[in-house]
Amino acid sequence: MSHPLRLGIAGLGTVGVGVIKIVRQQAALLTVRTGREVVISAISARSRHKDRGVNLSQYDWEDDPVVLAQRDDVDVYVELMGGSDGPAKASIEAALAAGKDVVTANKALLAHHGQELAERAEASGRVIRYEAAVAGGIPVIKALTEGLAANQFSRVMGVMNGTCNYILTRMEETGQGYNVLFEEANKLGYLEADPNLDVGGIDAGHKLSILSTVAFGTKIDFEGVELEGIQRISLEDIRQAADMGYRIKLLGVAQMTGRGLEQRMSPCLVPADSPLGQLEGGTNMVVVEGDRVGQIVLRGAGAGEGPTASAVMGDVCDIARGIRYPVFGQQAASLQPAPRAQSTLPAPYYLRMALKDKPGALAKVASILGEAGVSINRMRQYGHADDSAPVLIVTHKTTRADIDTAMAAIETTDVVTEAPVALRIESV
Repeated sequence: MSHPLRLGIAGLGTVGVGVIKIVRQQAALLTVRTGREVVISAISARSRHKDRGVNLSQYDWEDDPVVLAQRDDVDVYVELMGGSDGPAKASIEAALAAGKDVVTANKALLAHHGQELAERAEASGRVIRYEAAVAGGIPVIKALTEGLAANQFSRVMGVMNGTCNYILTRMEETGQGYNVLFEEANKLGYLEADPNLDVGGIDAGHKLSILSTVAFGTKIDFEGVELEGIQRISLEDIRQAADMGYRIKLLGVAQMTGRGLEQRMSPCLVPADSPLGQLEGGTNMVVVEGDRVGQIVLRGAGAGEGPTASAVMGDVCDIARGIRYPVFGQQAASLQPAPRAQSTLPAPYYLRMALKDKPGALAKVASILGEAGVSINRMRQYGHADDSAPVLIVTHKTTRADIDTAMAAIETTDVVTEAPVALRIESV
C-alpha cells in the first residue's frame, strides 16, 4: 500500500474540527476507498488552548500557518481559516511554493485571487481543490468539472446562502418581519462576523463568481457580479408573492450572452411549485443547464460541520487517489476575460411602492412606467397607512434597464414616501 497522505490543517473552527472527526472516525473507510491511509501531521489555529471538543494532543502544533504549510511531513495543506487575504493567502502561496497540494473552503480568497493562485498551482504541478467553498456539501464543482464536462453550459443558478434562505422562509412561516428573523439567525450563529457578507449577498456572490469561471471558462470576476441583498424585503412582499404563486429567494444567476457574461445575485420571485420555490430553511440548491444533459438540480446542506467537512474530505480523497486536473477545469492560462453584461433578457417584475395619499399619485407612476417602456400587467392598492397607500404592480416582460430607469424617475417624484422596490420574476 502507498505511504500515508499527510494533512496539515489550518483553522480549527466548526469545519476544521469536522475534518479531524472524519479522519479519525472514518479512517478504515478512507483507506479502503482511496488505497492509502489518510493521517493528520500537524495543525494550526489562532488559539492553542481553546476547548474545541476534541483531543488534539496527538498532533504537532504550529502557531504560524505559513510554517505549517511548509513542513516536510505535510503533503496536503488544508486551509480552513477564511479571509480573502492575510494568513490564508500567504499560507496557500507558501504551500504551493513548497510543492504541496491545497484543499480550501475559502470562497472569498478564490473570488478575489483565484486566477493568480490557479496559475501558481499549475505552473508548479500542484492542485487546488475547493468543493467546500461553494454550496457546502453539494458536489457542484465536481459535477461541472467531471460528470458534466462534455456539456456547453447555458445557465447556472441557485440559492447559495443558507442564512438568507432561512430568514426568508421563516418570514413566511412565522409572519415575523426581517429584523426579528435577522436577530433570530444571529442568535443561532448563522450569520458571519460581518452580517452583510450574508444578507448583503456578498458571500453568495463569491460562490457565483467561482461557478461562472468553471461553467463558462472565463477569468474569475467577482467585481462583475451585480449584488443586491435581502435587507429591503418586507413581510408584505413575502405575503404578496405567495398570493401570486411565488416565493422570494436570494437567487444567483450566471449565463453567457451575446453581450458578455451576466452575473447577478439578487432577491427574485420564483414559482412556488418549482424546485427552487420548494427550498426550505438553510438548504442550498444549484441548477445547472447544459446542452446535452438538460437541467440538473443539486440540492443539499449548504453549511455546517458535517456537510462542509464532507466536501473537504471529498477533495482530500481525490488527491489520495491521484486524481488531478486544473483548478477551474481547464488550464488557468486558457481562461478568458469576459465582457460584463447586465441582464438583457426580458422578464416580468414585481414592484412595491408607498404612494402619498394625494390626487394623481398613481397616474404619475403609471405615466413614468409607460414612458420607460414598462407595461403594467396587474396592480393592487391596499388600505392607507398614515398618509400613504401601499401599491403593488406586476409588469409584463421588460428589461432591467427599463425598470431601473422607471424606478429612478419615480424615486425623484413627490408622490412616493420611500424608495420603491423592484424584484425580478425568474423563470426556472
